[in-house]
Amino acid sequence: MSDEGRKDTSHFDHTIKLLLVGDSGVGKSSLLLRFCNDTFEELSPTIGVDFKLKYMDMAGKRLKLTVWDTAGQERFRTLTSAYYRGAQGIVYVYDITRRDTFEALAEVWSKEVEMYSTVDECVKIVIGNKVDKAKGGREEGWVTREEGETFARESGSLFLECSAKTKVSVREAFEELVKGVMETPSLMEETANKDSVKLGGFRAQKGPCC
Repeated sequence: MSDEGRKDTSHFDHTIKLLLVGDSGVGKSSLLLRFCNDTFEELSPTIGVDFKLKYMDMAGKRLKLTVWDTAGQERFRTLTSAYYRGAQGIVYVYDITRRDTFEALAEVWSKEVEMYSTVDECVKIVIGNKVDKAKGGREEGWVTREEGETFARESGSLFLECSAKTKVSVREAFEELVKGVMETPSLMEETANKDSVKLGGFRAQKGPCC
């Protein structure tokens, strides 16, 4: 799989919509920035919704990914719920050092996906972010890898631990998610030859290409 050496963004075979969800402060925006631009910044919490474009080649197809980053704060839930529509891939993100953000995946975010997702066979991945902090071992109360794997298995999701800061497994996580979408015939049929990003009946303003 490659996204290098091809700058032509006028041609693509499929548009795939990915959505990042999770509590505020878990690093969703940093993961998005690392995946799209291969950079890292300490970012303020997202207000509302942000998104970036990412072009890549996989299995002989040119893909345009629209990757949406949603605010984790409860006051933005009504606003961001509309952005679940049409998402073929869902990225659950938690901070391995904050157990409450992991517990929120089952208590809040999986229920949100079930309530608002309009794609029956959407592919999901669970990302345990900030794994760089566990380099010297995990402190008591931190989320273990086994716990993350168990939740992913029970929710029918893929799983990886990542670090937006050191870029460990970030690219691999998104590649696995996109691969899962491409291996689901019904999803590939609906993503073929789409040239606009829509929210409900409205055309959304596009963010910068990357």
